[in-house]
Amino acid sequence: MLLGYPHNIYCDEYVALAPLLRYHLNNFGDPFTENNYGMHSRHFEVGVLDWFSKLWEIEKDQYWGYVTHCGTEGNLHGILLGREQFPDGILYASGESHYSVLKAARMYKMECEVIGTLLTGEMDYHDLRSKLLLNKNKPAILHLNIGTTFKGGIDNLDVVIETLKECGYSQDKFYIHCDAALCGLILPFLKNAPKITFKKPIGSVSVSGHKFLGCPMPCGIQIARKKHVDILSRNIEYIASIDATISGSRGGHAPIFLWYSLSKKCHTTLQDDAKRCIQNARYLKDSLRNSGISAMLNEHSITVVFERPLEQEFIHKWQLSCERDMTHVVVMPGVTTQMLDNFVIESGGKDIEVAVMTKEHGLNQLEEAEIDAIVAEIETEKAAAEAAQKGPAERNLVLLKFILNYP
Repeated sequence: MLLGYPHNIYCDEYVALAPLLRYHLNNFGDPFTENNYGMHSRHFEVGVLDWFSKLWEIEKDQYWGYVTHCGTEGNLHGILLGREQFPDGILYASGESHYSVLKAARMYKMECEVIGTLLTGEMDYHDLRSKLLLNKNKPAILHLNIGTTFKGGIDNLDVVIETLKECGYSQDKFYIHCDAALCGLILPFLKNAPKITFKKPIGSVSVSGHKFLGCPMPCGIQIARKKHVDILSRNIEYIASIDATISGSRGGHAPIFLWYSLSKKCHTTLQDDAKRCIQNARYLKDSLRNSGISAMLNEHSITVVFERPLEQEFIHKWQLSCERDMTHVVVMPGVTTQMLDNFVIESGGKDIEVAVMTKEHGLNQLEEAEIDAIVAEIETEKAAAEAAQKGPAERNLVLLKFILNYP
């Protein structure tokens, strides 16, 4: 029933690693530096970082990174690198950025310009241009969303770079951090999708490990240009290592789980997962629209945005995330078309009869006993509503009428 949050909750493949939970594993310090503490998994951590450095096209001797506790830590680190590079720089981020971005601005006491967005959630580049021109005397630190949290909107890296150039910002006057928490493991495996690469003038990229990849504990991967990290690094005698991370101690289990998953899932498997999720997201968008519910889906996105349901019980049951009059479903690898069918049917769209009749895998795939169970549940809900003098549930009645007359 978990459809509203970008978590891949099916973690059966990690059961084989359960014996490792008997050990305390701590990866404090620099992943690339040996120290005196032996209970760690830094070699696995470096293996994970090497995998992502190849994905984002940066040479081994040119990058630095570490496995973070979550996506927020990746954003905090990326923005900090920009601030250290340009102490008087202004942070630019769209209004649909993750809440951790404004948190970083407050923590680091940075001047911040919030950029407007399009209806899709993508950055408004005209607004970006006007605010860059107003502040030409100061360097720019940009936070780009490679998939916004709520709408899945993707900021166009190429347009942003061109806008900086046209506004007179040379490459030594800006820093770009790319927040690719969810889409960082989707876009690289789709044809004609926007490309995030260090061959372009970006400073850092972060991605979550517990989202699309499905690590059973929150974690993330942060990759940055080594030259930027060197400014932040400090030698710590107590740990016999270099400190350049946000957190001191870091869990040593997550790198092993990530390494294990990446070793089992080849590029073909990840590509298949990405394609299937895109197809299922389009299927859900079409199903919702066919049932009379307004729905939106960005290109290369697996986040379907639609009208907020009226029933709080329905929102709670499917664990939906809501903003104002909107909600969304994030179609992750574990989500099936049958789950989406059930979701649309239970949502009781404005024209549910049309929705069900046009489904490829709708009620025509249900057994008679399952249909009877749905009818009984709706009758119970209808009776409860009438008893509470709330009137008949109109959308449920449409569905009930259709089911009772279903051949």
